[in-house]
Amino acid sequence: MENNIIKLKNKANKLPLLPGVYIMKNTVGEIIYVGKAKKLKNRVTQYFRSDTAHTAKVKKMVSNVSNFDYIVCDSEFEALTLENSLIKQYQPKYNILLKDDKGYHYIHISNEKWRRITAKKSLEKTGTSIGPYNSAFVVNNTVEQALKVFKLPNCTRNFEKYSKPCLNYHIGLCLAPCANKVDFNEYNEAVNSAIDFIKNGSSENIENLKIKMEKAAEQLNFEYAAKLRDRIESILKINQKQKVISNIKQRHDVFAAALVGETLCVEVFVFKNGHLCDENHYFFEGITSKSQFYNEFIPRYYAENTDIPRLILVDVKFDDTVITDWLSEKSGHSVSVEIPQKADKLKLVKMCATNAAEHLAQKIERNIKETSALNELAAILGINNPPRYIEAYDISNIAGSENVAGMVVFKDARPLKSAYRKFKINSFVGQDDYRSLAEVIERRLNEYKKGEDTAFSVLPDLILLDGGLGQLSAIKPVLEKFGLNIPVFGMVKDNKHKTNAIAASGGIISIKSNRSAFSLVTAIQDEVHRFAIGYHKQRRSGAMLQMELTNIEGIGKTHAINLIKHFKTINNIKSASLEELIKVEGIGLKKAEAVLNYFK
Repeated sequence: MENNIIKLKNKANKLPLLPGVYIMKNTVGEIIYVGKAKKLKNRVTQYFRSDTAHTAKVKKMVSNVSNFDYIVCDSEFEALTLENSLIKQYQPKYNILLKDDKGYHYIHISNEKWRRITAKKSLEKTGTSIGPYNSAFVVNNTVEQALKVFKLPNCTRNFEKYSKPCLNYHIGLCLAPCANKVDFNEYNEAVNSAIDFIKNGSSENIENLKIKMEKAAEQLNFEYAAKLRDRIESILKINQKQKVISNIKQRHDVFAAALVGETLCVEVFVFKNGHLCDENHYFFEGITSKSQFYNEFIPRYYAENTDIPRLILVDVKFDDTVITDWLSEKSGHSVSVEIPQKADKLKLVKMCATNAAEHLAQKIERNIKETSALNELAAILGINNPPRYIEAYDISNIAGSENVAGMVVFKDARPLKSAYRKFKINSFVGQDDYRSLAEVIERRLNEYKKGEDTAFSVLPDLILLDGGLGQLSAIKPVLEKFGLNIPVFGMVKDNKHKTNAIAASGGIISIKSNRSAFSLVTAIQDEVHRFAIGYHKQRRSGAMLQMELTNIEGIGKTHAINLIKHFKTINNIKSASLEELIKVEGIGLKKAEAVLNYFK
């Protein structure tokens, strides 16, 4: 590790004092971080200096860097553009990425002759899209309003084949292209106006409609002018129902962040015509400065979001010169960033900051409880650091039949279900929980050495076993064989099958008086028991099905397994036709007929 840092430092010292992008890679060549710099040499050498006080996140990133590449650019602006492109392409692990579990939503305009406007949960490959938006409600509400105001269809009818108009036409909510009630040019103009309404808001759209209405009246086209007047009235009615929060009429976004320790929550408000039309918040770890955070976050945010406003309000100053140039070029209009000091703009930023602080407070309160439980558990067990990554094991069988084990993982005191694993005991037949555990732990550690399964690529800080001193004695030799010193303890239950204590090499430790640790251990023990029992029931049902199938004349164990693999359930086998049964490997016509006759 030390030699690699020296090698990287020497390589960084040879970089030019020019703007560009640097690309950090790990041992397998995977891109883990992309950054831009005004002067490549100065920026990259900072990572590999021994006297640099890095944050925990940067230290972790540097420890995983095996090599780096760089691309020289003509300007810092060009470097920012390239940086965003590479981050979007490779999604590096240590860059600020807008990852959340909500997903994005889009307003889609189809590319067919009679274009349609619809709400979508993902980006379509054809047509054009407006977005992304974080809120499904915002997208659905916007589309609903646009269709209502401009009397556009929300159906899937074929407009090239005429049919009777639906109820929406008769109540004045649709132009009815399906019934040839509107010519193509008028329909197309309505779609364009609806898109303008969605993109620019109602105020700008009203002004455009008024100009068109007056022009139509001057040309004595009173019927068209009346339609435009009706659209204006519809938009005004919608505006009256919405609550105006901002007095700033132009489209604008507001950013404000709350930072406690190295945990940051940033809140984003999106305003159109004074109305708050979208909102979202994001959490990030390893952040020490709001200003530095905004330098990276705001380009990431607008790289994903194409709806860039002319005005951005933020709560702290940051180096926005290159970013505003980039946003202006990307959007096709000038963009300014302001830190408001008074009046309405300051009020909006304060409201945004209050929401960020509230979300962060909720997260910290939850984290405090979990951190408290881990610290308490570490103190009880006498281990140096709170166990962030805990693995728990339980054996399940009935009189030795279908002997299985379950492994569950708790990361930072929360279940990490993607890392759960199931084991079928292979080394012996019968009931022996101690030998079963020894086999499972050995297999798990062998998988760690292979490094193929990501769930096994991390060694746990703590191993908990469902059981007592016997279970501990069974796996300690296995850990010694691998040269590992992982703390191992048992989870003891009382005669009511409730968590009661911790089994350690020196005896039994009561944990009932330690509420946080007790609740955590109880949750872990209940979860691993549930997981192991569930797998055992699954195995038993499969074994019983296999046993029943072997009662059929000509169907042996191998044939039964093939049938189960193919049809999954007994009901599927019962309802299968002769042709479907013959498709199963090893099942010819005679055996297929035997299966049919057995069940029918």
